[in-house]
Amino acid sequence: MKVRWREHEMIVVTILFVAQIIIALLKMYNHPTEQSEIDFATRFRENGISFIYWRNVLLPQIGSILIMYTGYLSINLIILPFLKKISFEDFEKLLSLKMAKAILAIAIVSYLLALGVNICSYYARPHLFNYGGYTFLSFCGYNDKPLTNLFFGFDRALGIMTLFTLFGGLRELAIWLIEKSDAKREYRTLIANNTTPLIFIYFLILVLINPIHEDFKIYFAYVTPVFLLYIYLTFWLFPLKGDNSFNQRSVLLRLLLATFIGTLLFIFTLWDNYNSFQFLLFWAFLLFIITPLSWLLYQQRKDKIIQLRGMETALAKSNADLQFLRSQINPHFLFNALNTLYGTALKENAEYTAEGIQKLGDMMRFMLHENNMDFIPMNKEMEYLKNYISLQKLRTQSSPDIVIADNIEQVICNRNIAPMLLIPFVENAFKHGISLKEKSWINIKLECDETLISFEVKNSIHNSLGDTEKGKSGIGLKNVAERLRLLYANKHELNVSKNKNEFIVKLIIK
Repeated sequence: MKVRWREHEMIVVTILFVAQIIIALLKMYNHPTEQSEIDFATRFRENGISFIYWRNVLLPQIGSILIMYTGYLSINLIILPFLKKISFEDFEKLLSLKMAKAILAIAIVSYLLALGVNICSYYARPHLFNYGGYTFLSFCGYNDKPLTNLFFGFDRALGIMTLFTLFGGLRELAIWLIEKSDAKREYRTLIANNTTPLIFIYFLILVLINPIHEDFKIYFAYVTPVFLLYIYLTFWLFPLKGDNSFNQRSVLLRLLLATFIGTLLFIFTLWDNYNSFQFLLFWAFLLFIITPLSWLLYQQRKDKIIQLRGMETALAKSNADLQFLRSQINPHFLFNALNTLYGTALKENAEYTAEGIQKLGDMMRFMLHENNMDFIPMNKEMEYLKNYISLQKLRTQSSPDIVIADNIEQVICNRNIAPMLLIPFVENAFKHGISLKEKSWINIKLECDETLISFEVKNSIHNSLGDTEKGKSGIGLKNVAERLRLLYANKHELNVSKNKNEFIVKLIIK
């Protein structure tokens, strides 16, 4: 799913463009000849200029609308694509070919925009009317002698194009942030695609209503609170509520606060006619009419919204699990395991080798089968931990300066847990806490009862310059934290700390 702001914006701007053309044509059709003489022809003839309505009024009006629409298309179809190709390396060069193309495109479009306004001004002569009815043509500056200077208004046109390009760039940045890959990407995109058409329609009506017209104030006062409340309820409060009752304290307080704020906006807009009865009446309108209607509309699309939120959680979990498998079954670990088995076979009989192979096989079987489940019995997770620790002990047993202690054998736990959730802490401890040249230790402590699972791993810290794994944490605590956030939201505590000699990780699952 992609954010469709560009398509929505293009449709709305095109509608505005066509609407303005139709309005101009209707004015010509409905404008009597006598009125044209009074409004336009007299001023032209007083200044010794011939007058034809379609040439001196209609074409400049349509031309000015077409110029602005062309400028909008140029920004979105030419300038912004040039700007997107610019990289940080281009900025470091100060002026690269890509930057030159973008700057040149802005300059050319700005010049053509200013020239187009000059041409329209030449036929419309808006200075004769003090720009009355031709306000748009004055944005390039007051010009009583159009086309005498082909660069007249270029500086203002350049400033306007730069400003609109900046707005377009902010839109592209917002789209990039919304589409940024994470667990909430699809839900953010859903909100953006569903709210922006409503926002565009809202502002389209505002534009079509003259801001100085009395209907503008009434529209803003009534429609704006309703519009904002609908968006808040549909995409925030109702999904948060879920299947809970409206009488739930957190839901009810949010609903009352949202409708109260909407009522304040209504009252401030119509402050001149404000009274307490109107305040209570509009608050009741938002609370007992708009809220139920929004709930009915939400019910029609609830399944789609909830499905997307569920899919995001499942997708994020799958990505985390895939990352975990890729990092867990890595050449570094397999190389160490095979070296361990090889060294054991040379020094001992086949008994140790068979034991090591059996443990490795059990671990691989666990990763291929149990890891596909959402939750597994805790004893299976503990069995995997014991096999992993035993294999690592085989590698380090020849060094008396390495102490590995754990209490997993003595723990009895009847709870379930997400598979391979604890192993990253142990893997990191062995990867970074063991040195065959220095005194090292790892202390693993597991506690389990009906209320919580507590898992603590402590390991020594070494500043080995030759450690090629330094700075690489395999699966990494970041990935583990993401899995915990998805699987145990508000039901876990993860604390990571270290001192001069020791690194400590403690996880509590409630």
